[in-house]
Formats: sequence, structure tokens, C-alpha cells
Amino acid sequence: MTTTSRQFQSLAHWGAFTAHVEDGRLVGVSPFAEDPQPSPLIEAWPEMVYAENRILKPSIRRGWLETVGRGLPHPGFGRGDDTFVEVSWDEALGHVTRELERVRTQHGNASIFGGSYGWSSAGRLHHARTLIHRFMAAIGGCTGQVTNYSYGAAMRLLPHVLGDMAAVAGPVTDWPAILEHCERFVAIGGIAGKNWQIQSGGAGLHPYGEFMKQAAASGVSFVNVSPLKTDTAHVIEAEWIQIRPGTDMALILATAWLVHARGKTDMDFVNRYCVGFDRFLAYLQGADDGVVKDPAWASAITGLSAEAITEFAESLFDRRVMLTAAWSLQRAEHGEQPYWGLVALAAMLGQIGLPGGGVAFGYGSMNGMGSPLYELPISGLAVPKVPGELKIPVARITDLLLRPGEPCEFDGKVFPYPDTKLVYWAGGNPFHHHQDLFRLREAFQRPDTIVVHEPWWTATARHADIVLPATTPLERNDIGGSSRDPYLFAMHKAIEPVGEARGDFEIFGALADRMGAGEAFHENRSEFEWLRIIYDRFSEAMSKRNFNPPDFDTFWEAGHVRIPDPATGFTLYKDFRQDPVAHPLKTPSGKVEIFSEAVAAFGYEECPGLPVWRAPSEWLGSELATRYPLHMISNQPEDKLHGQMDASRHSRNNKVRERAGLIMNPADAAARGLAEGDIVRVFNDRGVSLAGLRISEKIMPGVVCLPTGATFDPISDGKGGMIENHGNPNALTKDIGTSRLGQGPSAQTCLVEVVRHETDAAPISVLTQPPIEAAA
Repeated sequence: MTTTSRQFQSLAHWGAFTAHVEDGRLVGVSPFAEDPQPSPLIEAWPEMVYAENRILKPSIRRGWLETVGRGLPHPGFGRGDDTFVEVSWDEALGHVTRELERVRTQHGNASIFGGSYGWSSAGRLHHARTLIHRFMAAIGGCTGQVTNYSYGAAMRLLPHVLGDMAAVAGPVTDWPAILEHCERFVAIGGIAGKNWQIQSGGAGLHPYGEFMKQAAASGVSFVNVSPLKTDTAHVIEAEWIQIRPGTDMALILATAWLVHARGKTDMDFVNRYCVGFDRFLAYLQGADDGVVKDPAWASAITGLSAEAITEFAESLFDRRVMLTAAWSLQRAEHGEQPYWGLVALAAMLGQIGLPGGGVAFGYGSMNGMGSPLYELPISGLAVPKVPGELKIPVARITDLLLRPGEPCEFDGKVFPYPDTKLVYWAGGNPFHHHQDLFRLREAFQRPDTIVVHEPWWTATARHADIVLPATTPLERNDIGGSSRDPYLFAMHKAIEPVGEARGDFEIFGALADRMGAGEAFHENRSEFEWLRIIYDRFSEAMSKRNFNPPDFDTFWEAGHVRIPDPATGFTLYKDFRQDPVAHPLKTPSGKVEIFSEAVAAFGYEECPGLPVWRAPSEWLGSELATRYPLHMISNQPEDKLHGQMDASRHSRNNKVRERAGLIMNPADAAARGLAEGDIVRVFNDRGVSLAGLRISEKIMPGVVCLPTGATFDPISDGKGGMIENHGNPNALTKDIGTSRLGQGPSAQTCLVEVVRHETDAAPISVLTQPPIEAAA
């Protein structure tokens, strides 16, 4: 029998690859030939496409079918524990249509929450977040989300201080400029190599490793200010400053105090380019509170000696310095403050706008930060604006569901949370991203109906009522690319949909047709017609940059096109420094706002009008540390993107006895009688999670690290409560906003205790399908 073999170009957020198909079945992948350092995450595709937890047919929770599905009230329980019933697409779409019509007619469109998060696919047409909001706009709108989990606090802070989000979202000063000019690179929170695999929108190139090697060889001096030594890759010989989590702002303030005390403040820069320095200086010198923010003060907070703080500050004098912080640093209570403090410190040093110097955030938080400015002009479908539509901060989902009618204060505004009757989620997994997941599980019991699109039985799908099986990128056609990468990729459909899966574009199109909004959603265009339009827009934009891409059919056949390399040596805020009158910042003053009148006017005590130290509610210097003496960091995993591909061998081989690995210092393990490989109970007042223990000297004493990404697996504790069985840290993290300004997530503000789990742990249950019944 002859085997038919074919190859198809595709793209994921962790890189481009070729899919190898034999007789219609995906059998392997190989990395994009031009990628210097491809990610091994691509190897999970053949396994995951046919995984045990793949959703094969539309499925409806039995408890919902017997209540809301029959017109009865929702009982307020059952999600996450129930059996699902497989139904036809016609029945499933009928239920979804009726619920959407019922809720928007009886309660208004604001009672529909359209949830999504943009990591579901690298493709621009089948971008779930875009599609759900385009669909909702076509039927009158919904309550949506703004900001993100990655750097949500900074998204609201930095426009007040620097006029835009460029310093955190890019473009930031590029690596060629750093290689040529930077002498001291201060990375608070590090530049962890594991994050270099990932790029929103996908990538043809993974250049970070080479950049780091060149930086180390060029003589750039790196310092990693972090509880984790592994927050810088092995290719860099970085100085490691071990600091208590949540206290970076105290180090920044003491450094700023010492800069001024030693006469190193660039007063010419401060006077010409900044406003509010006098207010900040008064705070540093204790004029407001009687506390001088000197190294002795910071020592008691950070755990560093006053001598070490002084040495750190002196290392910044009279040299070109880039000050940066990882995105994770602002994912903590008062997370706005260290970012604001670093801007103020960079201004005092006179470094903003200098090649290779200044301040920027997120180097190493994602592949492409600091890459040359390719600015690939690629976008998907438009999302019409709906007048009056409410958008809540992304990290306030649980509050939305549990507190209808209560006020939310956000960036100077106050609005009541609507009474959510229907949640529609397509793309993303709140039971991965969100904090205090047992509280989110409680909140998910409240709406009448929850609809989810998913290829796999994630924790979010298991807590839904109507689950619609969605295709993976390999089961549809698309176009993908990133503004930080030179390649535009054709994403070829490699295999037929597994089971009865359908693409999000097809699902929303069918619903829009049923609701009389089809033309507004799909405009009577097919998948391929839209792909041609997307490509034509790209070609038109590139022609204005004196580059003429091939026609669509040639591009589609070739599988990719590379745009020309841009000039390198980009410096953030260079134009502003050269002429602040001709190129002012978009702040009210046109300058760097070390003190912001606008923020001060909001009246937020926890986030006043200048950068300050505010002790978080949970840190190693708090009273709570007597009960929970370990500070838990929950960073990004190295073996998956967020929670995606958690069921793959690549991810499971990195677990400890089937659970995520908790990293602990040897001294802390010895004090608790723990050994490598133990199953441990990680707990606080919010919950318990079972993890596998890893012991390492690369984490400071008093701190543990439990990476995110393990699929949320709640099970009974045998005492009427529940525990999380898989090592998911967000069963323990605190669900509060960073402040009323940013309302970002505060995952890194978390104290725990760890003990050995003395009984046999239950098997992991979430990497297969839940109980499913065939339709009667």
C-alpha cells in the first residue's frame, strides 16, 4: 500500500515549523530552517492534536441541560464536577443562540461577558479574541476586558509617566544599540532564557540567545536582581543580587537617595526633561514621613546589607546604564511602584534617550523584545466599537461575577460591575491565568450559562455548560506573523479537523447567521477570501516602504515571505531627548512625570502621585510571615506556553511524580525534613496545592518557586473541602488588584508554608476527558 506524504508550513507562538503528514495524519514536525534556535515546544504538536483530552463533539453539561436548557432557573452549583452529554452541532448552536437572545433581551448586552485572551493561535484571521469581540459587536456588544495579565499595571501607569506604553510593550531600545553602548545592564527580575522561546504572533527567528552571547562578549556587565539565579541564562555571567520578593522598590529608592547624596543626579536632565523631581527628592529625604530612604532603611526591608546596596548604587555612577525590570515585577501588590521608581532613577542618572541606556521593561520576558524594528504590518479582522460598551480590567473577572452592582475603581474612573448572566469564552484559559482559583471556581457557579470554545478539555472547558470543539491551527488555513519578526507565514491546513471540531470563524459565522448578524460578522466572505484581503493589506503597506511582496498565490505556495531588515541602533525616546519641544512626550506636561498631578488627583493612598514604598500585605517582613514563612514566586514555565500543551510528553516529562515541581533552597528543605522528589503540600489561607519537590541552591532561602501552567485539578480533601492536585500555584495566589490605578494581577504577592504530603496522592484527572455520555 502506498503512503502519501505531504508537508505543510505552519506557525505557533513558540515558532514556525513544517508539519509532516502521512495519509492525512500528522506524524511529525521539523523546525523552520532559518531559525537559529528553534524551540522544542513545537515537538508537542503531533501528540496534542490527537490527545486524550481532545474535545471531539459539542458537549453540554448534564446539570445545565436539565435546568437552564429546559427554561428552569440555574441552581448555582455543579460546574467543574458534572457529566457532559455529546450533542449535534445543530442542537448546541440552537441552545447558544437561544441563551444569547434571552439574556440580551431580558437583561441587556452588558449582562453578556465576552471573555478571551490572545494566545490561542498565532494566526490573524482565526484570532479568537478578535473574533469573539467582532461577533459580540455584531449582536449589540457585551462586557469585555482591557489591559492584560502580562503587564496590566504598567499599561495604566506608564502613559501617565512617559506618555505611552512603548517602554513596556515596545519598541524598546534594541540590542544592537545595547551591544555598542551599554556598560551596565541592570535586570530586576532578570532576563530568563526560558521566556525567549515565546513570541505573541509567532516567530521565524529566535535571536535572543545570540544577542546574549554577543552582549557578554562585548563587555556589557549584567546584574540579576532576583531571588532566582536562573532568572538569567547560563550564557551570561551575571552578578546575582538575592533580594526579598516584593521589596525591589526599597532598593530603587535607596539607590536614588544615594545617587543624589553623592552629587550624581544629572540636574540638567531633570530640570529640562522632567517635572516633579523636587517632590520625589523630598520623599527620598523624609520630608513627608520623617523616614530617610537611605541604604540602612532599605537594608531592613530587602534583606541586603547597607554595604551591598551602596555598592550596587555606586556601580551605576558615571557609566552608560540600562535599567530594566521583567514584566513579572509589576504583577504584585503595588506593582506600579518599581516601574515608576526605575523611570525616576533613570532620569536622575540622565540616561533616558541615550543609546544603550535609559529605562525599558520586558527584555527577556518574551522573544523579540529588543529585536530590530521590523514592524511587520499584519492585522486581522476589524472589531467595530460599540458605544457605551463596558470593559473591565482583565484581572477583575472574579469580582465581576461575584459582586454585581458593586463599584470598580480603575485609573481615575468608577463604574459598577454589571450582573453577568452569560459568559462566552473563546481563546484563553482563566483557570490558568487568574489568581485564587477556588474563588474563581465559586464565581463560575453564578452565571446562568457559560459557553466555551476549546480544542482540549481545559479546566475552563470543564467549568462550562456548553462546550464547542474548536480546531487547532493545523486544521484550518491562516496567516501569521509578529511585528518583532521579519517573516510573514502561510499557515496551511495540514489535516482535517479531529472529531467534529470547527474553526472559531465558522462557529461565530453560523451563530451570527442564526441571529441575523451574519453579514456584519463575516461580510459574506469565506476563509480564503479574508486571507487574501489580509495579505493584500500587508502588501499595500509594504509597497509604501519600497518593498513589493509576491502575489498571494506565490506567497501561499512558498509558505512565507521575509521583509527587509530595518536599520538597527534604535533608542527609545531619542527624539525626545534631542528636542523635547519638537518631540514632547504625550504626558500633560510633555515631559517625564516623576510626579503626576493626574495620578495624585485620583486620591489613591496606595498609589499616590509619585513613586513610593508601600509594604505589600504579604511579604517576608509582614506579620503573616510568622504563619507562612515562605514567599512563593509563580513564574512562567519552561516546558509550555502558559498552560498550553500541558498534556504533552514534553511537559509531563518535566514534572515531579506527575505534578509541577516546586523549587526550594536546601536549607528550607532540611528545616522541614523534606527530600528531593517528595510530594508536598503548598498551602495558605486560600488553598492547598500538591507539588513535587525540587531542591536547588539557585533560589534564595525563604523563597520557593512554583511555575504556572499545571492544569487546575481540584479534588476532595476528604473533609468536605478541596485541594488542588497538580501543582497549580494560582490555587494559592492572591486575587487583588495591584492598585486602583492599574488593577493588574498580584500573583507575586503570596506567602505559603510547605510540608510533606503524608498520604498517597490521587491520580491526576485533568489530562484526559471528563465523564461524557452519548446523546439519548
